[in-house]
Amino acid sequence: MVWRQSGGIEWLEASLPRARVCFTTRKGGISQHSYESLNLGVLTDDERASVLENRRRLAEALGIDGRRVAMGRQVHGSELQIHGPGSVEPHYLDPGEMPREVDGHLTTATGLSMLVLAADCLPVALSGPGGVAMLHCGWRGLAGSIIERAAASVGATEAAVGPGIGPCCYEVGEEVAEAFSDLGPGLSQGDNLDLWEVASRKLKRTGVERVQRADLCTFCDSDRFFSHRRDRGITGRQAGIAWIE
Repeated sequence: MVWRQSGGIEWLEASLPRARVCFTTRKGGISQHSYESLNLGVLTDDERASVLENRRRLAEALGIDGRRVAMGRQVHGSELQIHGPGSVEPHYLDPGEMPREVDGHLTTATGLSMLVLAADCLPVALSGPGGVAMLHCGWRGLAGSIIERAAASVGATEAAVGPGIGPCCYEVGEEVAEAFSDLGPGLSQGDNLDLWEVASRKLKRTGVERVQRADLCTFCDSDRFFSHRRDRGITGRQAGIAWIE
């Protein structure tokens, strides 16, 4: 993965077969206070106009069409939505009616970008001969097999795991760690869970041949990332975005 910047906006970029993947930071927008500065989440207490301007600036920086960005209302589940070539997605630039409750997006269409929001959960992109997927992976979604379902749907051969809360900071209860006991030892140190490694092992178990990982902790790096846990819920959202080149 490599760092990119345009118009003051900074993101981490990965290349997958047929696809381009970007993981945004909090830098380059106009939001203020707890949401400084590139907050992309409308369902926060940030000014709505600021969020929409941030989204517009991000689309311009990445060179994507903001009118064709697929999003969902994320509920920490494992539901997937397939987007066809004729999809029109107004929610990114003109949020109105709540979009479908879904934490993963898949497509084979060019010109359509798929976006998930995160503030500690992992944004995970997958690519294969059956298309490209972008997933919002919290522990519940991971335990609910969102990676396995998406990987099977696109025949994933490569993946990219973006920034998220790291094993240094992700303290969990026993029931959370137990949800991943089938993945083998070494995922927990004391009460802390390595969510990055959980995602990696699940990807490799599905047959993904190459996994790129950011290994950047959103909780630790307050200058670069929003973190729901660190900021006690009063914070913005960064994004993972993928599209077919």
